[in-house]
Amino acid sequence: MRVERLEGLAGGLTLRSLIPGGASVRADVEAIVEAVRADGDAALREYRTRFEHDSGPLRVAPERIDAAVTALRPDVRAGLELAMANVAAVAGASLGDDAEMILPQGQRLVIHERPVARAAIYAPGGRAPYPSTVVMGVVSAQVAGVADVVVCSPGAHEVVLAACALCGVDEVYAMGGAHAVAALAFGTESIPRADVIAGPGGLHVQEAKRLVSGDVGIDGFLGPSDLVVIADADADPELVALDLLAQAEHGEGTLVALVSDDEGLAAAVAARLEQGEETGAVAAVVAVEALEDALAVADAFAPEHLSLVGAAELTAADRIAGCVFVGAQSAVAFGDYVAGSNHSLPTGGAARFASALSPRAFRRRMAEVHIGTAAPALARAGAPIARAEGFRLHAESMEARVRENGAP
Repeated sequence: MRVERLEGLAGGLTLRSLIPGGASVRADVEAIVEAVRADGDAALREYRTRFEHDSGPLRVAPERIDAAVTALRPDVRAGLELAMANVAAVAGASLGDDAEMILPQGQRLVIHERPVARAAIYAPGGRAPYPSTVVMGVVSAQVAGVADVVVCSPGAHEVVLAACALCGVDEVYAMGGAHAVAALAFGTESIPRADVIAGPGGLHVQEAKRLVSGDVGIDGFLGPSDLVVIADADADPELVALDLLAQAEHGEGTLVALVSDDEGLAAAVAARLEQGEETGAVAAVVAVEALEDALAVADAFAPEHLSLVGAAELTAADRIAGCVFVGAQSAVAFGDYVAGSNHSLPTGGAARFASALSPRAFRRRMAEVHIGTAAPALARAGAPIARAEGFRLHAESMEARVRENGAP
């Protein structure tokens, strides 16, 4: 594995430039999305055959899903069931309840939070099957209260089908890529449209999600992966290197980095990384003068995953990251599977403003407004604003309520 050596704040701030830039796929994805929007199943079948080499049934037969869970290895099943329970427990903590309030002018507002009707979870299947992504997405949607949850995955691998069965999903489509996203966003003759599409995927999948985001809800642009570890002299270099190498398994475009103020740790980790197998990921070791500099490097990068080992553990709550793993025992891999946190996380620096996948991605909020006797006070305040904006009829609409109620 290629390891870049960087120094100080300036070196740390160049971390993101180490991620190799790929050619833009926007034009190709736009053509695919528009073809599926216009031609439905016909275009979908053509792209499945061309890109996935799959001309079989689009929807996976229920008996195949049942057979997959029956054949699942007991230890894998136990692991998935633990993951489901933990993800559900953590996801439930993010739900909001309806709230009612009476404002000083007398109007009553009720804030409702409701699930969307139909959600689609994209589980990648190109380089490897991801039953864990099924768990992360489906459980979050179910905790949100979504009644109709479907999964799509290219190839519909047996372990993915088994995860679907354990989660209670029987509507599974053997498809992937930009054409799958378009089919879920707009609907075709055989696939009802979804209200939200969530899940990681390759560049074509994420670009398709971006393009359809005006027509359907999405969880964000997820990928490629990254990890920053901040560690001091007390850290075990083998554990630090193993965490970095594990995340590098995600392949091309992945960036893993150690930021440390200890030269001995940095040298030991760098040597271990250089022995790692080639995955297409990029590794970096950033040497800084002090812990405060390491924290500044991480915050500027806004990583998907942040691991804090040693003195940095005390600053966990104040960091900018998709998910923070605190302490030597908190391997990032736990978060990918069974810790309960969600592994669908903001990447590309989006942790500055975005959050992990949660039930909120599958819920919508709306206000229910009862003006009643507050009309006079609100009209006196609102009508001048409306006229200042040039909306005379807005003002008259509010004032008409005052006259109707006989108020001055």
